[in-house]
Amino acid sequence: MSSFTEMNGKAAAMDRTNVDTDQIIPKQFLKRIEKTGFGQYLFYDWRYKPNGELDKNFELNHPNNEGATILIANENFGCGSSREHAPWALLDYGFKVLIAPSFADIFKQNCLKNGILPIVLPEEDVSYLLNKASGQAYELAVSLEQKVVYDNVGFKAEFDISPYWYNMLLNGWDEIELTLQLEGNIKEYEEKHIEKVI
Repeated sequence: MSSFTEMNGKAAAMDRTNVDTDQIIPKQFLKRIEKTGFGQYLFYDWRYKPNGELDKNFELNHPNNEGATILIANENFGCGSSREHAPWALLDYGFKVLIAPSFADIFKQNCLKNGILPIVLPEEDVSYLLNKASGQAYELAVSLEQKVVYDNVGFKAEFDISPYWYNMLLNGWDEIELTLQLEGNIKEYEEKHIEKVI
């Protein structure tokens, strides 16, 4: 997993509440066994018309949102089933930061485990960001080290993150890599255990 310290990126607005994981990545696309390749199916039922053409009215299909790496959403983003494919699809599409007033708990944990930073901000801050990012190109900066989101026109907001995930994301560790840091202790334990069995 790549380390996350600070990033600047284009922000896309999705002013919808209760966006569930079945909309993020519909169930018919869950057959892949890899973690990659899901980005093309992100918000599939909203991004495409029944005939397979892009729906120009959908937020992410707006030319100003092309290449966005920050998604601003509304409350209870990621609700519904606990499928880990949802953050895989968001990450594969290019999103590295999500900002909303609230996230579904399991979805939030799945994002953190996959290197996506979910930021909870007060509703008034999210409303400001949704307004700024709607219908126009809008850049945001996110500093995990400083725990702050800001733009170049005066907006600045601090956010909270648990110390555990703060360190994990800053160092680019997943939970397997964290365990491997204890490889020496594990080996020592195994050697002692084998000696006792013999």
